[in-house]
Amino acid sequence: MKKLLVCTVGLIALGAAAPALAADMAVKAPPPAPLPVIYNWSGFYIGANGGGGWSHKCWDVTNFPGATVVPAFREGCHDASGGVVGGQIGYRWQSAGWVFGLEAQGDWADLTGSNVSLFIPNWTNNSKIQAFGLFTGQVGYAWNNVLWYVKGGAAVTDDRYRGTVTATGALFDSANETRWGGVVGTGLEFGFAPNWSVAIEYDHLFMGNNSRSFTSTGVLGLAVVPVGGVFRTDSIHQDVDLVTARINYRFNWGGPVVAKY
Repeated sequence: MKKLLVCTVGLIALGAAAPALAADMAVKAPPPAPLPVIYNWSGFYIGANGGGGWSHKCWDVTNFPGATVVPAFREGCHDASGGVVGGQIGYRWQSAGWVFGLEAQGDWADLTGSNVSLFIPNWTNNSKIQAFGLFTGQVGYAWNNVLWYVKGGAAVTDDRYRGTVTATGALFDSANETRWGGVVGTGLEFGFAPNWSVAIEYDHLFMGNNSRSFTSTGVLGLAVVPVGGVFRTDSIHQDVDLVTARINYRFNWGGPVVAKY
């Protein structure tokens, strides 16, 4: 009977102490939140682009025909506009939020325009950019899958110039050139899938002044300028503005970047 009483008292004491013991026990911490996956801009990429362009050209005749024009006479200016389509290939590497890259871009173009010459209104000056290339470095900053970047480097254009009779459109002289200059631009790119992104980009090409000699076709019948001879020489200033939409596929062998605490 005495043993039973002792056991009963012990059980009552243990029950009374249980809440206090439970309060003293450490609460188990919740599991940590999963680490956020950050969009990875590193790797080689290839893509396509398309859009429009505007080339502003001013013509100054400096020789006609065979005689130097002093001072040079402004024949006038015009805007050559149209569509562009092409592709790009490049490589980017990412350090924290900063993204650096190199890119080569090539496009077919149809930027055409004309103006009636102020030197001799009987003829019209025509121009066309039929292709261009950009070779640039990039630096940008990424907010996860949104990247803003600036770019700069070298630009090259394939230009065609034509002189036509204003009344009939007959070709009387022509010149071609591959012109080198510089380019600066900026773009905003959005990654919509692990390896796919789309962008909108603006570029300005500084193509400077070049002097071109125009070859005669003989249409004007000037005896002093044989067919195939130099009819006139113009200094032509050129700037180009481009707005393109782009899509890129990135070969990302390293996988996503995982944020670390």
